[in-house]
Amino acid sequence: MCAAEPFAHPALFYRGIQEYVAGTVPFIEEGLAAGEPVAVAVPASNFWPLRAELGASAERVRFTDMSRAGRNPGRIIPKVLRGFADAYPAERVRIIGEPIWPARTPAEYPACVQHEALVNKAFRGRNVTILCPYDAVRLNAGWLADAYTTHPVVVVDGRAERSTTYDADGAVSAFNELLVPPPWAVVFTFDIDRLSGARDLAVELAKRLGLTGERLDDFSLAATELTTNSVQHGGGSGTVSVWGDGTQIMCEVRDRGWLRDPLAGRRPPPPDKPGGRGLLMVHNLADLVRIHTGPEGTTVRFHM
Repeated sequence: MCAAEPFAHPALFYRGIQEYVAGTVPFIEEGLAAGEPVAVAVPASNFWPLRAELGASAERVRFTDMSRAGRNPGRIIPKVLRGFADAYPAERVRIIGEPIWPARTPAEYPACVQHEALVNKAFRGRNVTILCPYDAVRLNAGWLADAYTTHPVVVVDGRAERSTTYDADGAVSAFNELLVPPPWAVVFTFDIDRLSGARDLAVELAKRLGLTGERLDDFSLAATELTTNSVQHGGGSGTVSVWGDGTQIMCEVRDRGWLRDPLAGRRPPPPDKPGGRGLLMVHNLADLVRIHTGPEGTTVRFHM
């Protein structure tokens, strides 16, 4: 990232609460002193040391529980980061965003890395600084190494250093992992004539697997959006797979389309253009969304 680039995206490695506070509070206070809007989106357990150190100044900071708002990494850019930054288009904005914490699961992690990589593309050229804390004690070495790949600058022991392995596009590609449903998944095909039947069957399976009420409605909306997208943009047909693991329901839609825009579903669509909201809606509804795409086709898997 060149010196003229107004956007900055450093990773902060911290060991314990003391280093966490030392690396984040001055960043917040400098922003407040300059009259810049400041937001903190981190797991709620990390709120209290920051609030205690900031004192009354904490009231001037927007705090968001990332473990809830960012449970699905795919909605962090549109809902959390741009949701704040876009409210101040003429000002420099500071955000602390912690999308990766020790309780993240192996299923969630690839989407987390892709999110961190795509932040650089989503905010390129904007007057925004997004500081991303990483727990250097409790996160495994591979996850810390990936932070060097997704952040142009890494702060270690209070010193900022340029990452020699920064490769955001490479990180997106590396975690564009093949998605294959398990042998026990129920799989069925659809085209335009069987579109409503495919949606109804998927919803019925989710209901049998335990989804009810509002979450079943959310599942229906997500399945409808993805299957409709397949008919309209993915070659006119596709397959749906549905299965559960006892704690969550997974639905996977596969078609022959190629999702060439890596930020699809992660940016607010232009208000003057119809469409373009289906994948964004799926990200907003689901607890996790995983995507594999390429010239051979696209698979979108969502968890509830």
